[in-house]
Amino acid sequence: MERWAALELASTIRHDGEGGVTDELATTQGLEDWIARHRALLDDHVPAYGGTVDEDLRLRVVEVRRAVRALFARAVSPARPSPPDAHRLMPADRAVAHLNATAALVPVVPRLDWPPEGPPVTRLSATRDDPHPVLLAALARAAVDFLGGPQRDRLRACTAPRCVRYFVKGHGRQEWCRPACGNRARAARHYDRHHRTRGTQSGT
Repeated sequence: MERWAALELASTIRHDGEGGVTDELATTQGLEDWIARHRALLDDHVPAYGGTVDEDLRLRVVEVRRAVRALFARAVSPARPSPPDAHRLMPADRAVAHLNATAALVPVVPRLDWPPEGPPVTRLSATRDDPHPVLLAALARAAVDFLGGPQRDRLRACTAPRCVRYFVKGHGRQEWCRPACGNRARAARHYDRHHRTRGTQSGT
């Protein structure tokens, strides 16, 4: 399955497996671990982040995520958005402005790499060395690329019970982000039908 950095960032708010919601970016260590796992995705937008993670950076990344999730909610409308933050989303115009401003923190230029053996490759090269703006710009550029691309029209909020993920619809009949969510949703529907039927029978 194709992966997108913006989708992975939005998914740092997730179901905890026990009926609640957890935030992978609640601590600086959580952000550091997340960056390490997704470095290759981020490198597609601005070259590698090599700095340390502090609380200021964590808060700024969370603000980028707020903008991303607000615009994801707009993208899936009129369907319902992912529920954890649906009641307190950043206004869409503010979210757009925040992503654009953050993406512009680090100007980038294309750079040609052509090894002695093999084809030439074009890579993005950051024009600043400060690692914090580099990371923030990478996240914002990933979101701009995602929301401005064709995958936006296939974005959905998973409707399975307890799931809070967004996903990109891979085929026409896909309703849930993962097979496990589909199994849970079908079980919940069966349970509801069974109890409605019993309630109707007991009321006659």
